[in-house]
Amino acid sequence: MLHFLPAPIRGSLSFLLYFINTIFWAIPILLLALVKLPPVKIWQTWITYLLDFCATSWISLNNLTTRIFTRIRWDIKGIDNLSVKDWYLVLANHQSWVDILVLQKVFNHKAPFLKFFLKKELIYVPVIGLCWWALDFPFMQRLTAKQLAEKPELKGTDIETTRKACEKFRYKPVSVMNFLEGTRFTQHKHDKQQSPFTHLLKPKAGGISFVLNAMGEHLHKLLDVTICYPKGIPSFWDYISGKVQHIKVRVRVLPIDSVLIGDYEDPLFKQKFQLWVNQLWSDKDLLLTELKQGERS
Repeated sequence: MLHFLPAPIRGSLSFLLYFINTIFWAIPILLLALVKLPPVKIWQTWITYLLDFCATSWISLNNLTTRIFTRIRWDIKGIDNLSVKDWYLVLANHQSWVDILVLQKVFNHKAPFLKFFLKKELIYVPVIGLCWWALDFPFMQRLTAKQLAEKPELKGTDIETTRKACEKFRYKPVSVMNFLEGTRFTQHKHDKQQSPFTHLLKPKAGGISFVLNAMGEHLHKLLDVTICYPKGIPSFWDYISGKVQHIKVRVRVLPIDSVLIGDYEDPLFKQKFQLWVNQLWSDKDLLLTELKQGERS
């Protein structure tokens, strides 16, 4: 609509509208979060519906801003049979902060509101951090091997945190989102890891196994999402200023088989689960190669 404007102006106006939209919806979201505090399950579930309505409206207006100021050619396949009444586990590759905006655009009004696992430090992001807390986004504390060696009593706290977070997701349809790589892809990280994949970092299987173990009987399907930027990984500014011309997204709907649910501390189950995750990642790596080369329609 306003594609004719120079990129710096489009980016600045987009950012301004994103900011105003965020502040506008942050107010009712934070107020509802306070109203939700009384520990009455029916009351909390009802307020959660209102919170998710606010969040979905927030995303819808952000998507409108994107349509006004950019001319992205969206190539999305695999979402036709999704339902907002189902419980989903969503897995995706991670390349940029733009991935979150892409996922929100793809699944808005198609699946339940996405709840991401976030680093604990992100709760301190002004305004948005508190909104994530109010919307029951799980905040995870990543413990290094050194921290665990110094304080062995902390072992298992990530499992317990995951279980507590997933408890909140049992009473209303939700899409639980996880970036298996744990961090955004860069060539430096890829080389440092000596990743066996061409376009991906090594996946971390433990966190998603904990989610399946905590919520397996409630989750209906697994959504395997592959995000491809054919012209290179964009920054947030590239996205809002109209520099991104083409985005491809492929969604595979997979069953959550009972063999995927088990105790990750058990060596035999851990080995089988890691093999399953690595196969998933090998398939995704091949798909990314085909999408980048334009071979996969």
